[in-house]
Amino acid sequence: MERVSLSAERRERHGKGVARSLRREGMVPAVVYRGGSAESIKLSKKALAKLINSAAGDQVMVNLEFSNGDKKLVLLKDYQVDPVKGELLHSDFFEVSLTEEIRVTVHIATVGEPIGVKRDAGILQHTLREVEIECLPDRMPGKVEIDISRLELGQAIHVSDLVFDEGIKVLTEPGEVVVTVTAPVVEAAPEAETVAAEAEPEVAKKGKKEEEAPEKKEK
Repeated sequence: MERVSLSAERRERHGKGVARSLRREGMVPAVVYRGGSAESIKLSKKALAKLINSAAGDQVMVNLEFSNGDKKLVLLKDYQVDPVKGELLHSDFFEVSLTEEIRVTVHIATVGEPIGVKRDAGILQHTLREVEIECLPDRMPGKVEIDISRLELGQAIHVSDLVFDEGIKVLTEPGEVVVTVTAPVVEAAPEAETVAAEAEPEVAKKGKKEEEAPEKKEK
Protein backbone atom coordinates (compact mmCIF):
# COMPACT_ATOMS: atom_id res chain seq x y z
CA MET A 1 0.00 0.00 0.00
CA GLU A 2 0.98 3.64 -0.33
CA ARG A 3 3.41 5.01 2.22
CA VAL A 4 4.34 8.66 2.72
CA SER A 5 6.83 10.47 4.95
CA LEU A 6 6.19 13.42 7.24
CA SER A 7 8.66 15.42 9.29
CA ALA A 8 7.67 15.61 12.95
CA GLU A 9 8.92 17.20 16.15
CA ARG A 10 8.31 16.16 19.72
CA ARG A 11 6.69 18.73 21.99
CA GLU A 12 6.71 19.11 25.75
CA ARG A 13 4.29 21.98 26.18
CA HIS A 14 0.53 21.46 26.11
CA GLY A 15 -2.66 23.45 26.49
CA LYS A 16 -4.99 25.52 24.33
CA GLY A 17 -2.69 28.53 24.33
CA VAL A 18 0.24 26.45 23.12
CA ALA A 19 -1.93 24.85 20.41
CA ARG A 20 -3.03 28.28 19.15
CA SER A 21 0.58 29.45 19.01
CA LEU A 22 1.57 26.38 17.01
CA ARG A 23 -1.19 26.97 14.47
CA ARG A 24 -0.09 30.58 14.03
CA GLU A 25 3.37 29.21 13.24
CA GLY A 26 1.96 26.90 10.57
CA MET A 27 2.12 23.78 12.73
CA VAL A 28 -0.55 21.33 13.97
CA PRO A 29 -0.44 19.64 17.39
CA ALA A 30 -0.79 15.86 17.24
CA VAL A 31 -0.61 12.73 19.39
CA VAL A 32 0.87 9.31 18.58
CA TYR A 33 -0.79 6.42 20.44
CA ARG A 34 0.87 3.08 21.07
CA GLY A 35 -0.79 0.61 23.41
CA GLY A 36 -1.56 2.54 26.58
CA SER A 37 0.98 5.29 25.97
CA ALA A 38 0.78 8.56 24.04
CA GLU A 39 3.42 10.95 22.73
CA SER A 40 2.79 14.58 21.83
CA ILE A 41 4.23 15.85 18.55
CA LYS A 42 3.78 18.69 16.06
CA LEU A 43 3.65 18.63 12.26
CA SER A 44 3.60 21.03 9.37
CA LYS A 45 0.01 22.10 8.77
CA LYS A 46 0.61 22.29 5.02
CA ALA A 47 2.15 18.81 4.81
CA LEU A 48 -0.60 17.24 6.92
CA ALA A 49 -3.34 18.90 4.84
CA LYS A 50 -1.71 17.55 1.67
CA LEU A 51 -1.69 14.03 3.15
CA ILE A 52 -5.36 14.21 4.14
CA ASN A 53 -6.46 15.58 0.76
CA SER A 54 -4.47 13.02 -1.24
CA ALA A 55 -5.70 10.10 0.87
CA ALA A 56 -9.35 11.07 0.39
CA GLY A 57 -10.50 8.66 3.09
CA ASP A 58 -8.19 5.77 2.11
CA GLN A 59 -5.85 4.16 4.61
CA VAL A 60 -2.29 5.43 4.23
CA MET A 61 0.85 4.30 6.04
CA VAL A 62 2.94 7.22 7.31
CA ASN A 63 6.62 7.37 8.22
CA LEU A 64 7.08 10.02 10.90
CA GLU A 65 10.66 11.23 10.70
CA PHE A 66 12.19 13.15 13.62
CA SER A 67 15.16 15.49 13.52
CA ASN A 68 17.25 13.19 15.75
CA GLY A 69 16.90 10.33 13.25
CA ASP A 70 14.07 8.48 15.01
CA LYS A 71 11.24 7.09 12.89
CA LYS A 72 7.75 5.87 13.69
CA LEU A 73 5.46 3.92 11.39
CA VAL A 74 1.91 5.16 11.96
CA LEU A 75 -1.62 5.31 10.58
CA LEU A 76 -3.66 8.50 10.57
CA LYS A 77 -6.44 7.69 13.03
CA ASP A 78 -8.38 10.96 13.20
CA TYR A 79 -8.16 14.71 12.74
CA GLN A 80 -10.19 17.75 13.76
CA VAL A 81 -11.07 20.72 11.57
CA ASP A 82 -12.51 24.09 12.59
CA PRO A 83 -16.11 23.98 11.29
CA VAL A 84 -16.09 27.69 10.44
CA LYS A 85 -12.57 28.42 9.19
CA GLY A 86 -11.82 24.95 7.81
CA GLU A 87 -8.46 25.06 9.63
CA LEU A 88 -6.76 21.87 10.83
CA LEU A 89 -6.80 21.86 14.62
CA HIS A 90 -5.39 18.53 15.76
CA SER A 91 -4.58 15.01 14.55
CA ASP A 92 -4.18 11.56 16.08
CA PHE A 93 -1.88 8.79 14.86
CA PHE A 94 -1.68 5.12 15.79
CA GLU A 95 1.79 3.56 15.84
CA VAL A 96 2.09 0.12 14.23
CA SER A 97 4.69 -2.60 13.84
CA LEU A 98 5.20 -4.54 10.62
CA THR A 99 5.31 -7.78 12.65
CA GLU A 100 2.03 -7.25 14.53
CA GLU A 101 -1.45 -7.61 13.08
CA ILE A 102 -3.79 -4.65 13.44
CA ARG A 103 -7.52 -4.10 13.19
CA VAL A 104 -8.59 -1.29 10.90
CA THR A 105 -11.63 -0.16 8.94
CA VAL A 106 -11.24 0.14 5.18
CA HIS A 107 -13.38 2.31 2.90
CA ILE A 108 -15.55 0.53 0.31
CA ALA A 109 -15.50 2.23 -3.10
CA THR A 110 -18.06 1.39 -5.80
CA VAL A 111 -17.27 1.35 -9.53
CA GLY A 112 -19.79 1.61 -12.36
CA GLU A 113 -23.53 2.30 -12.64
CA PRO A 114 -25.92 -0.60 -11.96
CA ILE A 115 -28.09 -1.92 -14.78
CA GLY A 116 -31.05 -1.68 -12.44
CA VAL A 117 -30.48 2.04 -12.09
CA LYS A 118 -29.55 2.91 -15.67
CA ARG A 119 -32.12 0.70 -17.41
CA ASP A 120 -34.91 0.25 -14.88
CA ALA A 121 -34.75 3.54 -12.95
CA GLY A 122 -34.00 1.69 -9.72
CA ILE A 123 -32.47 3.28 -6.63
CA LEU A 124 -28.94 2.41 -5.48
CA GLN A 125 -28.72 2.19 -1.70
CA HIS A 126 -25.39 2.18 0.17
CA THR A 127 -25.94 0.42 3.48
CA LEU A 128 -22.29 -0.19 4.40
CA ARG A 129 -19.39 2.09 3.48
CA GLU A 130 -16.58 0.53 5.57
CA VAL A 131 -15.47 -2.98 6.45
CA GLU A 132 -13.33 -4.01 9.42
CA ILE A 133 -10.32 -6.21 8.71
CA GLU A 134 -7.34 -7.68 10.55
CA CYS A 135 -3.93 -8.08 8.95
CA LEU A 136 -0.28 -7.09 9.06
CA PRO A 137 0.20 -3.38 8.28
CA ASP A 138 2.01 -3.97 4.99
CA ARG A 139 -0.90 -6.12 3.72
CA MET A 140 -3.53 -3.51 4.49
CA PRO A 141 -5.30 -2.16 1.39
CA GLY A 142 -5.98 1.54 1.10
CA LYS A 143 -9.57 0.69 0.14
CA VAL A 144 -11.61 -2.13 -1.38
CA GLU A 145 -13.31 -1.62 -4.74
CA ILE A 146 -16.44 -3.41 -5.97
CA ASP A 147 -17.93 -3.38 -9.46
CA ILE A 148 -21.67 -2.73 -9.19
CA SER A 149 -22.42 -2.30 -12.91
CA ARG A 150 -24.20 -5.69 -13.22
CA LEU A 151 -26.58 -5.21 -10.32
CA GLU A 152 -30.22 -5.51 -11.35
CA LEU A 153 -33.39 -4.63 -9.46
CA GLY A 154 -33.61 -6.57 -6.21
CA GLN A 155 -29.97 -7.67 -6.27
CA ALA A 156 -27.36 -6.86 -3.62
CA ILE A 157 -23.67 -7.20 -2.83
CA HIS A 158 -22.78 -8.58 0.61
CA VAL A 159 -19.59 -8.47 2.66
CA SER A 160 -19.01 -12.11 1.70
CA ASP A 161 -18.74 -10.98 -1.95
CA LEU A 162 -15.78 -8.68 -1.27
CA VAL A 163 -12.40 -9.95 -2.44
CA PHE A 164 -9.24 -9.42 -0.36
CA ASP A 165 -5.66 -10.56 -0.75
CA GLU A 166 -4.31 -13.50 1.19
CA GLY A 167 -3.50 -12.78 4.82
CA ILE A 168 -6.45 -10.44 5.38
CA LYS A 169 -9.20 -11.54 7.76
CA VAL A 170 -12.59 -9.85 7.42
CA LEU A 171 -14.19 -9.15 10.80
CA THR A 172 -17.46 -7.60 9.60
CA GLU A 173 -20.39 -10.03 9.42
CA PRO A 174 -20.34 -11.71 5.96
CA GLY A 175 -24.12 -11.42 5.57
CA GLU A 176 -24.21 -7.64 5.88
CA VAL A 177 -25.43 -5.83 2.76
CA VAL A 178 -22.98 -3.39 1.19
CA VAL A 179 -25.14 -2.06 -1.66
CA THR A 180 -28.49 -2.98 -3.15
CA VAL A 181 -30.71 -1.80 -5.99
CA THR A 182 -34.34 -1.32 -5.07
CA ALA A 183 -37.35 -0.65 -7.24
CA PRO A 184 -38.36 2.99 -7.64
CA VAL A 185 -41.00 4.22 -5.27
CA VAL A 186 -44.24 4.74 -7.12
CA GLU A 187 -46.77 6.92 -5.45
CA ALA A 188 -50.20 5.39 -5.38
CA ALA A 189 -52.68 7.17 -7.61
CA PRO A 190 -55.23 9.06 -5.60
CA GLU A 191 -58.47 7.14 -5.33
CA ALA A 192 -61.19 8.43 -7.55
CA GLU A 193 -63.58 10.40 -5.53
CA THR A 194 -66.70 8.42 -5.07
CA VAL A 195 -69.65 10.47 -6.00
CA ALA A 196 -72.44 9.63 -3.69
CA ALA A 197 -75.19 8.24 -5.76
CA GLU A 198 -77.78 9.86 -3.72
CA ALA A 199 -80.94 10.35 -5.61
CA GLU A 200 -81.91 13.92 -5.60
CA PRO A 201 -85.08 14.38 -3.65
CA GLU A 202 -87.95 14.09 -5.98
CA VAL A 203 -89.28 17.50 -6.52
CA ALA A 204 -92.93 17.60 -7.20
CA LYS A 205 -93.33 19.94 -9.98
CA LYS A 206 -96.27 21.83 -8.91
CA GLY A 207 -97.94 24.41 -10.98
CA LYS A 208 -99.12 27.56 -9.56
CA LYS A 209 -101.71 27.08 -6.97
CA GLU A 210 -105.07 27.46 -8.34
CA GLU A 211 -106.48 30.74 -7.37
CA GLU A 212 -109.21 30.38 -4.95
CA ALA A 213 -112.61 31.17 -6.37
CA PRO A 214 -113.81 34.57 -5.24
CA GLU A 215 -116.18 34.47 -2.36
CA LYS A 216 -119.79 34.64 -3.33
CA LYS A 217 -121.29 37.96 -2.75
CA GLU A 218 -124.03 38.01 -0.22
CA LYS A 219 -127.40 38.25 -1.77
